[in-house]
Amino acid sequence: MLKRYSVNEKGKLVKKAVIYTKNEHSISAQKIDPDAMRVITHLRDNGYAAYIVGGAVRDLLVGKTPKDFDIVTDATPTKIKKIFRNSRIIGKRFRLVHVFFGPKIFEVSTFRSIADGTVGNKFGTMDEDVCRRDFSLNALYYDPIKEQIIDYVDGVRDIKRHRIEPVIPLNIIFKDDPVRMLRAVKYAAGTGFHLPHKLKRTICKSASLLGPVSPSRLTEELIKIINSGSAYNIISLAMQTDIYMHIQPAACSFMYENSKFERAYMTSLKELDALIVADPTVRLGKKLSYLIYDFIASLTDWKKELEENPAPSELFLRTWTQCRNFVLPMNPPRVELEFAIRTCLKKLGVNTKIPKSAFSAKEQKKDKKSAPEKDKSAKKQKKASASKKSAKAASLKRKATQAAPQLQAAPVQLQNAVMPPMNGAQPVQKAAQI
Repeated sequence: MLKRYSVNEKGKLVKKAVIYTKNEHSISAQKIDPDAMRVITHLRDNGYAAYIVGGAVRDLLVGKTPKDFDIVTDATPTKIKKIFRNSRIIGKRFRLVHVFFGPKIFEVSTFRSIADGTVGNKFGTMDEDVCRRDFSLNALYYDPIKEQIIDYVDGVRDIKRHRIEPVIPLNIIFKDDPVRMLRAVKYAAGTGFHLPHKLKRTICKSASLLGPVSPSRLTEELIKIINSGSAYNIISLAMQTDIYMHIQPAACSFMYENSKFERAYMTSLKELDALIVADPTVRLGKKLSYLIYDFIASLTDWKKELEENPAPSELFLRTWTQCRNFVLPMNPPRVELEFAIRTCLKKLGVNTKIPKSAFSAKEQKKDKKSAPEKDKSAKKQKKASASKKSAKAASLKRKATQAAPQLQAAPVQLQNAVMPPMNGAQPVQKAAQI
């Protein structure tokens, strides 16, 4: 076992991290994605440090094959972009770089500073970056070239003990970023790790902080849960810690009021997990149908509804509106939610062969409103093109008038050059031939 040192303010060497060598950890080099290795090697060749970080190291340590390989470096986003042509910079608050290898995307981030706390946007060093990581199991750095793990926070020990331990102090970790509560629950339920009592109690007390979080962030996290294959365990623990009511308040309200609905909802989550295990590539709309089926089934007596022969478009529209409100604040892609609703209605015996225009009345109204504006813009475009044509014609005229005297003078000059000052027909004939 090696140790990593750095110099403190007084110039003295201070132990910062423990380094686990190839013989001391169980990570197999064969499980490292070859393209992730290419990214790291290319950064190293250009003089920068680069490591695999986060959940990938955790998964490798417990013998799993990671879904994603996140990479951290001391190169800034603009420098990373210059090194990799197949990349683009993303993010407004803290910029990252996505490096593309076919369908694979590798997220490359720059070491972050703690100068502005745990949510600042300044770049820093590895010693600072580790203090920005949420939990110890995600704060490990792996060097795939030397095959070493750099551990600042006893993350290897916590993984062996199956414990979720925060890196950031409990009094600020969730105030700085409330989404960390959801991640803690997700890690605990997804890996089977223990959530310490103190951490669990803090999550319960801080659950209301999720209220102001943007719908886009909550949607991203919820979709990760849906895709995890452990939705039942994660949502069960999220309900125990009172955070699910801030992610899916309508579903929680139904479950608290009706135990039958709760049992049906949780059974659907188990079916969702089974589907993910059987077919991880299934589309999102199919997965979403497991979240909304029990709600749609409870909306009405569908047998009686179908006996009245309602218009499919009207039935779909009413269901769409109810489901859109039910999943709030989650905001999944519209096309996927529509697919989920059709899937559920089909299960309930409703014909869902509805034309696309049937549920777009609002869009049609928008089109009507925007029609005069479109006409105006079309007229403007016509005027602009007409003015361009007239300007082009005028410039061609000017060029023609400028060139005319030269064209008229050219035969005279030719004639003078060919015909000598003498009498006779022969020179004229030669000039004519020329």
